[in-house]
Amino acid sequence: MPSSVINHYLYFPETEILRIIYQSGAVYDYLDVPQEIFDRFRSVQSKGRFLNYVIKPKFKYRKVE
Repeated sequence: MPSSVINHYLYFPETEILRIIYQSGAVYDYLDVPQEIFDRFRSVQSKGRFLNYVIKPKFKYRKVE
């Protein structure tokens, strides 16, 4: 999953939290992300683009670190 923006990601289905660890080291949780959106995110080639155009505009987030 080489990305110029995303270093790693985790999904917690029980809470519907998508955790993004950015290349910069910043960690954000995107809240109430349904499993089907995560499945789409996981399958796309450009995760940064999907994050910017689908996830960020629709889901609240909080900075973890």
